[in-house]
Amino acid sequence: MSDNDQFIQRLGYIFKDQALLRLALTHPSAVWEPGSNQQHNQRLEFLGDSVLQLILSRELYEKFPEVGEGLLTKARAQMVNCQTLAEQAIQIGLGDHLRVSRGEELNGGRERPSTLADAFEALLGAIFLDGGYEAAREFVLRQFRGAFGELEVMPNLENPKGELQEILQAKSAEPPTYFLASVSGPDHDRVFECTVHHEGVELGRGRGKRKKIAESQAALAALMTLRQENSYNL
Repeated sequence: MSDNDQFIQRLGYIFKDQALLRLALTHPSAVWEPGSNQQHNQRLEFLGDSVLQLILSRELYEKFPEVGEGLLTKARAQMVNCQTLAEQAIQIGLGDHLRVSRGEELNGGRERPSTLADAFEALLGAIFLDGGYEAAREFVLRQFRGAFGELEVMPNLENPKGELQEILQAKSAEPPTYFLASVSGPDHDRVFECTVHHEGVELGRGRGKRKKIAESQAALAALMTLRQENSYNL
């Protein structure tokens, strides 16, 4: 299997219009070479950024109906930052297939996080144009599954349970405690509901397909409540 075939296999998507793939892989430096009249991937990057924001915004919006705008925005920002996108590009070997200038090559451009992140967005823009929204969505969710799972737990800059404990123990030596409130549904599709308490007061309640997920959701609910009340100077 050739390197190109392996790359296509890692993408999990076959382009109908190969010119779009070539354009997505063309770094601006390649166009600045003497005598070149090629287009580069910055316009696709612009498009891909918007497509990525839309896909992740929709997933977060639908999967976390109780979470407010602030935490949704924070979670999305983590998922689309430069380092995260660069890591996604590395996973599929994107840097090895970029078309860059000789100078960019000598200066390590293929491994530069900003270059990789931009190329990942350009690639997504190309998939969107070639295959439509659903093809782009499938690609994004498949790529992000390794870093953020199935989005069953709210992506957050900190571990919500750890963050909650740190905040509460700054005011009291007593740690938060979690209780299993209920289990519903058939054995193959159970839903757990957990609550988190501190000093005898229920701070939050969460649900999930696993107890651990429900506890994390309860911690997130508690953090939201504490922020809204500002009772812990958050």
